[in-house]
Amino acid sequence: MPARSPMMRLAAVGTALALGLAGCSSSTADSQPEDAQSSQPAAKSSAPEGLESFYTQELDWEMCGSVIECATIKVPMDYANPEGQSIDLALNRRAVDGATGNILVNPGGPGGSGLDMVSSTVPSMFSNDLQRAYNVIGFDPRGVGESSPVTCQSAAETDKGRQENLRAWVPEDQHEIIESTEDYAADCASNTGELLDHVDTVSAARDMDVIRAVLGDAQLDYLGVSYGTFLGATYADLFPQNVGRFVLDGAMDPSLPAAEVTLAQAVGFEKETDAWLASCLESDACPFTGTVEEAKVQLQQFFAQVENEPMTASDGRVVPIIDFVNGFVLPLYDDSSWSYLTDAMNAAINDADVDMILGFADLSADRQSDGTYASNSSDAFTAINCLDRPMDSSAETMQDEATELMRMAPTLGKYLAYGSITCEAWDYDSTGTPEILDAPGSNEILVIGTVGDPATPYKWSEALAKQLDNATLLTYEGHGHTAYGRSNECITKAVDEYLIDGKVPEAGTRC
Repeated sequence: MPARSPMMRLAAVGTALALGLAGCSSSTADSQPEDAQSSQPAAKSSAPEGLESFYTQELDWEMCGSVIECATIKVPMDYANPEGQSIDLALNRRAVDGATGNILVNPGGPGGSGLDMVSSTVPSMFSNDLQRAYNVIGFDPRGVGESSPVTCQSAAETDKGRQENLRAWVPEDQHEIIESTEDYAADCASNTGELLDHVDTVSAARDMDVIRAVLGDAQLDYLGVSYGTFLGATYADLFPQNVGRFVLDGAMDPSLPAAEVTLAQAVGFEKETDAWLASCLESDACPFTGTVEEAKVQLQQFFAQVENEPMTASDGRVVPIIDFVNGFVLPLYDDSSWSYLTDAMNAAINDADVDMILGFADLSADRQSDGTYASNSSDAFTAINCLDRPMDSSAETMQDEATELMRMAPTLGKYLAYGSITCEAWDYDSTGTPEILDAPGSNEILVIGTVGDPATPYKWSEALAKQLDNATLLTYEGHGHTAYGRSNECITKAVDEYLIDGKVPEAGTRC
């Protein structure tokens, strides 16, 4: 949910704890390695009618860092009217001598920056073999970052909204919440304009095919994590004949309505909270005692205290319950960060020191130490989600959904309730519909699911692998969000062999 929303925002960005900033400065245009140019196959598929000028545009790569090149292309704002206004898509790449092809990447979100992924995350996420085999291509999807962006409010307004203690489950707060979200939606519409009606995932997937064509590739090789799996599956369903080697890691189930997505995530994070508490109780730094269930009650009691008495950080910022829970949730995306969460909760409970928790919340929102926001990820997250999935915002439906969330996820469920309030205030109706994406006739797609994934529960990966016409499911037996680059050698080997050599792991492979 957006920064001004009273609901918790589950940013399904697989690399949330590792994302850095991309810095671009102009340099020479003729710097791409010779082998990278010669290795690209000519695109064989013809351009869709009316889109020829977009499909045949030329890329002009320029150095924008010591090893990164950047370029910009044009795509139609509205594919139903390609002769109308066009928008910019920002691309970057790590080009290597001897690369056998290009691989496009997306880090999730929606709202995650592919530019940041390529400039900051790829060196630690991708194996050395994979980095030698491919030119890694990043892009900011429409509405995101350096591409034509969704723009809503200033940093100061975003900070102000994050400090408001608005609790959607408290009836007396709901009127103020509605006014706040209406103001937010009006600012987004005023500052972004017509683009706000065209940042849906289907349009972004069509952009990917333009990228494939301008790269000169007959088929697209792709690695998408989290929301990036939904983007990739949408592409595969639209252009199955153009699918090369596709890895969809931490899959979403495109057939689920919004309420079921929220409920599954709430249950997923509730389970990971239990797993973290079990780990915490083994540490001397843990602020809880007793069994996991007893510790969970203590955690719920502390959350209730923050609901009524927001905390204050050392920089003077107020930390109400929603921002606190956003900070609490972020380390649950990666079990290697659980010890940091233990330290942060110990400081908050025993020392009334909320700085570490606020730091996690700032990281989730891309807030910098100087008070600026490095990206528009929260705004793009809201804009894309409101277009992609219709939501029922009737009072009765929202109350029923909230009741079920609190029943199934007693620790975190209430903080995910009432999310459709924001989209109800939106000026643009949703255009997406939950549906099975089967990509008939595509090459084999590799879907990866993590058994203990809270943000994209394992059953979603199972579902997507079954829905796709030609897919294999690879399972990681571990905790955390997504698997490649953060799990084990078994996953790395399976993915590399598939992407580099075209060898699909045996059905039922578990790592």
